[in-house]
Amino acid sequence: MRSLCDLRRFAAVLGVAVLIASCRDTGGEGEYYRLDGKLFVFNYRVATATYLVNIAPVKPPADGEVAVARFEDPAGGAPIVVREKIWPRLVRTTIQSPPLRCVAKGRPYAVTIRIEDATGAVKQTIETTMTSSEDQDILPDRPLVVGPLYQPNPELAGHPDGQLPGADEAPCPPRAQG
Repeated sequence: MRSLCDLRRFAAVLGVAVLIASCRDTGGEGEYYRLDGKLFVFNYRVATATYLVNIAPVKPPADGEVAVARFEDPAGGAPIVVREKIWPRLVRTTIQSPPLRCVAKGRPYAVTIRIEDATGAVKQTIETTMTSSEDQDILPDRPLVVGPLYQPNPELAGHPDGQLPGADEAPCPPRAQG
C-alpha cells in the first residue's frame, strides 16, 4: 500500500514538473534572443547620455555569436554601430552606445540588433524604439569631476551648475513641437 502512495505522489510531482516546464517560453521559430531591458542612461557626474539595451537568450547561445546594434544618432547622421560579443554562460548581454548628443525627451529613436553567428551570418534581427523621459540638456556641459580622485573639473570653475556660457558645439536637430 505504501509503495502505491509513493508512486502516485511521484507521478503527481512529475506531472506538475512537466506542466511547469511546458509553460516556459522557449521562443518562436528563429527566435534566439529577446529584449531584456532598454533605457537611456544619463550620467550627471560625467555629463554623458548613452543607449543601454539588454538581450537575453531564449535558446542556448552558440560559441562565437555577436550582437551588432545600430542605434539612431540623436544628433543626426549615420547610425551608431556597436558590436558586442555574446558570452554563452551569461544570462544576458548588455550593449551600450558611446556618449550621445542631442537626446530629446519623448522622441522615439530606432534601434536594430542583429545576432550573428561565428561566420557572420544573421541568425535573428530585433527591432525596437527607445524614448527618453528627459532632454539631454539637463546634463552639465562638461564632466563635474575629473581624474581618479574625482577632483572638481577646472573647466567649470565659477559655474557650479555645470553650464558654460557660449558652448561651441554643433546645433542639435530641431525638436518636434507636441
